[in-house]
Amino acid sequence: MAYNERTSHADVVIVGGGSAGSLLAARLSENTARSVLLIEAGEEASDPDIWNPPAWPSLQGRSYDWDYRTEPQPGTAGRVHHWARGRLIGGSSCLHAMGYMRGHPLDFQAWVEATGDRRWSWDELLPVFQAIEDHPLGGDGIHGKNGPLPIHLPSEEVSPVARAFIEAGASLGLPRLAGHNSGEMIGVTPNSLNIREGRRVTVADAWLTPEVRGRANLEIRTGSRALQLALDGNRVRGLEVLSPRGPVEITADRVVLCAGSLETPALLMRSGIGPQEVLDAAGVSCRIDMPGIGRNLQDHLLGAGNVYKARRPVAASRLQHSESMAYMRAADFTAGGQPEIVVGCGVAPIVSERFEAPGAGTAYSLLFGVTHPTSRGSIRISGPEIGDRLMVDPAYLQTGHDRALFRQALDAARTIGHSRELEDWRDHELLPGNVNNEAEMDDFVAKAVITHHHPCGTCRMGKDADAVVDPDLRLKSLDNLFVVDASVMPSLTAGPIHAAVLAIAETFARSCANGE
Repeated sequence: MAYNERTSHADVVIVGGGSAGSLLAARLSENTARSVLLIEAGEEASDPDIWNPPAWPSLQGRSYDWDYRTEPQPGTAGRVHHWARGRLIGGSSCLHAMGYMRGHPLDFQAWVEATGDRRWSWDELLPVFQAIEDHPLGGDGIHGKNGPLPIHLPSEEVSPVARAFIEAGASLGLPRLAGHNSGEMIGVTPNSLNIREGRRVTVADAWLTPEVRGRANLEIRTGSRALQLALDGNRVRGLEVLSPRGPVEITADRVVLCAGSLETPALLMRSGIGPQEVLDAAGVSCRIDMPGIGRNLQDHLLGAGNVYKARRPVAASRLQHSESMAYMRAADFTAGGQPEIVVGCGVAPIVSERFEAPGAGTAYSLLFGVTHPTSRGSIRISGPEIGDRLMVDPAYLQTGHDRALFRQALDAARTIGHSRELEDWRDHELLPGNVNNEAEMDDFVAKAVITHHHPCGTCRMGKDADAVVDPDLRLKSLDNLFVVDASVMPSLTAGPIHAAVLAIAETFARSCANGE
């Protein structure tokens, strides 16, 4: 599809070529009568390390990582946290730890209550998830078969340390699960991963195949960053884009923002859409006052970690280091329902920057976290220009609920870590060591927690007046602008949010196919 270098038009312009944007580009261009333009600030993925599952932690900080920094966090001992986000086609699916977990049914019931729309329920999303997945259990009525994205259930590759961790959890009454995606999350199992034949499969690999890329009605422009939206009354006329050849004006009948929980609200605010007081402080004229944009920021934290000196060498992970996540209720390991806390087995000495990591192969870590934190932060622009700093304040550990559950999560990790089933691997505990009261536990948690890389919620969908998008994902103040990424999530799912983001995008694609 050929466009003029300075001006162009498409029926649909998708801003952001990450997980949601890549899926949507493929799905929306299935209609050959619809021209689709995908713009992405980064380039095509080319680093071979991207497809090597154990290499994923080393990808952070490379040229294709946005590498955002948070504001100093009082709840985490004044620390500034690095937030890795993918700046390339495929987005963060090229960077993350490949975990695929849909979430718990009650996670989505919260979305139904927020929106008043049962389309966002577990039952209604089940066929959506199935369409996404190529799962080894596919065809059982729960898991998908022959979808674009492979779901790998590890078996022989699982580290013996992770196997012992799973046995320890089971001995404490946690059910053994055949993966995290059946609707039951409480229990122990190896993590389900987006891996095929030992290689990571990104969303771009899965959806933007050579056949899809060859469609005459689809263009993918890399190295192109949206500066601001051009408004015309209650519609978006198009957008200004900074391309490798200079500024470009793109007009569109429909604009879909898939730039993620940070860049989507930032683009809206640079365009004069957002909280009046934030825009005034940034020197941006307010065109549409929408107080909810940039608020409701949520993220999962993991304590890194409850570390143990190993009695014998720990072989390097053949998967992605954190090989098993055990979800549970906080007060009773044998209770069912929606998870409250999680303990993960890290087949490596994983610690925050406040601690010195033991040598590779000499130790292992039990990570611990809270599945549904109640702390809420915000995203703000600091000025009108694209290069002005984005102010990211997740407000980590600002509620007593979160601090109390983190103490329980640490207790759960240590209970598993000191179990008989891990005796053959455990020499002694290195961290946290001697903590005797709540204040000492809180101090350790504040220093140990790291992001689990799940920012969401900054353009949340809902039926209330402060919600940013409606249940159809349309920005409430504009007729032809939609947001389709993690920013629309009203609340976190229990585990990694990537599967839920794909389900959001697939749901939107289906609504477009039905003419909604």
